[in-house]
Amino acid sequence: MKQAFDVVHAMRPGLLQLQALPPLSLYVHLPWCIKKCPYCDFNSHEWQSKQEGMPEDRYIDALLADLETSLPLVWGRPVHSVFIGGGTPSLFEPASIDRLISGIRARLPLEAEAEITLEANPGTFEKDRFKAFRAAGVTRLSIGVQSFNDAHLKALGRVHNRDQAMAAVEEAQAAFDTFNLDVMYALPGQTLQDLSKDIETALSFKPPHISIYHLTIEPNTLFAKHPPVLPEDDDAYAMMDLITEMTGAEGLQRYEVSAYAKPAHKCWHNLNYWQFGDYLGIGAGAHSKLSFAHRITRQVRYREPQLYMAQALRGEPATQHEEVKREDLPFEYMLNALRLKDGFALTDFMARTGLAMTAIQKGLSEAEAKGLIARDMAKVWPTERGFDFLSDLQELFLADR
Repeated sequence: MKQAFDVVHAMRPGLLQLQALPPLSLYVHLPWCIKKCPYCDFNSHEWQSKQEGMPEDRYIDALLADLETSLPLVWGRPVHSVFIGGGTPSLFEPASIDRLISGIRARLPLEAEAEITLEANPGTFEKDRFKAFRAAGVTRLSIGVQSFNDAHLKALGRVHNRDQAMAAVEEAQAAFDTFNLDVMYALPGQTLQDLSKDIETALSFKPPHISIYHLTIEPNTLFAKHPPVLPEDDDAYAMMDLITEMTGAEGLQRYEVSAYAKPAHKCWHNLNYWQFGDYLGIGAGAHSKLSFAHRITRQVRYREPQLYMAQALRGEPATQHEEVKREDLPFEYMLNALRLKDGFALTDFMARTGLAMTAIQKGLSEAEAKGLIARDMAKVWPTERGFDFLSDLQELFLADR
């Protein structure tokens, strides 16, 4: 069988020497949305047939079959976090999410205090729905608010308005100890004053975590074909300064380029990505990164939902399997670790990649000379300038430079 061959292949001798495997997370992709946003380049699909509804039962059957097929790759490894993303996972009924989480628990050794996050959008909100997700086993809700300004929500193609956003956050606040608000800035027509009102409204709910993203125009999106006029770079930098100042005053610390949290409320799942931990991804278009004693591998699932369901139920959910090349590991590691304000420990780099420090010495020296990082004998971290020019910093570790 194809998957069994992959396990045998993964376990054979190789060039890397990992002394221990990193923490493991599970990502679950639920691909449907009410409407595709013009800026979104995620694998999300509008559900067209309103009469039939989404094939929730069949999709969850496929997810659990996918997980069954993948178990030999992660056998016996404890799972520290689960992230149910999309799409719009909150379109699924709480009973379906309950069946999904129960199915995961039956197949994987979840840590007792495992973080289980569900992404939700205010456009799918109805009273007590979030409480039902909590009862199903979700421990953390991430709400895609994006803005509390009706004009900006319309420009972003969102299906909710300000009032729905406010009601959804209030419900989340009542149902969850830890929740996240997704907010965007540098929006079409947005002024510094507009942003200030948005952040002020967001902070009025006392969120333990906020993720704040600069609107970027991604290829193969509606915005790429019909680009809106966005604020100038200088205005966007001023917005970023204002965000950092306002969140800091409320006790939220910027611990990653786009993430702000109160103590003990950092997103464990995302931290595991940024620290180059492992993750098994199931669902349409999901990606996995899995470590073995002598190699690090990546997998990609079939992208189109109907094809994914057919393939997963057949026991062959993955369309791509590849080994990460040794020479690409420094860049892959830095692409994640340098997003963190505290950076990374040198011993962690060696443990997670199986490489010696010499593999990144040249890049570190260049980055330090350009004022993009600071370091001591044990750690490396991005400077404020490094945060502002993160792509330039990360590119110093590309293999073909």
